[in-house]
Amino acid sequence: MRAGKPPRIPFAAAVTAGALLASLTGCVTVHGESAVVPALSKAEAAKVLGTFVKKNNQANTAYDAELNATIESGALGAIDQAGLKSRKEVRPKGNPDYRPLELTDTRYLIPEQAGWPKFFVTDSKSNRKGQGRWLFVFQRDRADGPWKASYLSVVDPGEIPRFARDEHGHVKAVPVGGGSGLTVSPDQLSKRYARYLQEGAGEDFAPGPHTSKVREQREKAMKRTSVRNEFADQAAQPPQFAPFGLRTKDGGALVFFTSHHHHKQTLPKGYQPQIKDPLVKALMSGTPKHSVTFKRVSEQAVTVPAKGKKGKVTFLSRIEGLTAAQGS
Repeated sequence: MRAGKPPRIPFAAAVTAGALLASLTGCVTVHGESAVVPALSKAEAAKVLGTFVKKNNQANTAYDAELNATIESGALGAIDQAGLKSRKEVRPKGNPDYRPLELTDTRYLIPEQAGWPKFFVTDSKSNRKGQGRWLFVFQRDRADGPWKASYLSVVDPGEIPRFARDEHGHVKAVPVGGGSGLTVSPDQLSKRYARYLQEGAGEDFAPGPHTSKVREQREKAMKRTSVRNEFADQAAQPPQFAPFGLRTKDGGALVFFTSHHHHKQTLPKGYQPQIKDPLVKALMSGTPKHSVTFKRVSEQAVTVPAKGKKGKVTFLSRIEGLTAAQGS
């Protein structure tokens, strides 16, 4: 899975490379409903991460989407479970040559919170190619529920912001709604992003490979006469795809959010779509007689300026994966 590159537009859309492997803040009684307490201890967070890596490696070796569902949710789970499902169909015996993921030099970003869901972030060096740091968001929806990873972002070390700390040294969770103090509140980012990609509306986002370049690529694709390309973008809805943010020292925030993207390709009369990628075929429903619609989920990590300060929403990471395809 690669971060930092804009989505591809070709007809035979590729599934994001297999499972590389969020959330709202609220308010804990002794069990976590009203007291403002750390989401968990550093030792507990390290145990969560260790269990995650172990089961993630098992799931990737066996192409086991059900096992993955015990450790991932949200955008990351949707992308990875679709990838595992397709690979399992193509290679039922799994991938015995899978190289196990290793995470080292981990920093644990744990906010004090009240209510559910609770979250924390891990920032690690991986044994995968590239220098990017792997940031996972782990989310827990109730006191007796499991911790699951709901976001992954791969970020250049020099782009990771400095985080604000409270009097106890914990990072600060950002309210997702109107009290965020940001130019765009976390609960509006998905909607604004979808509208920007669809209409080019607003001035919230800085130009770059995940904003202006995507629109340029789409405009070129829509001018093609050999195939009709149509795009539709939709905001992701909580609680399944909840956003979350951590306050940065400059008053802004690092925010993780999800979005949905559909790409329909229709051939001229007399021509039938040819889907050659077996991983795409494995996620296909319907018969592609005239057109195919590719459905993708995208997970983003962005920096958002504080209200009253200059600057725009800037993408640090975007990972997109094919989750379904519909033939018609």
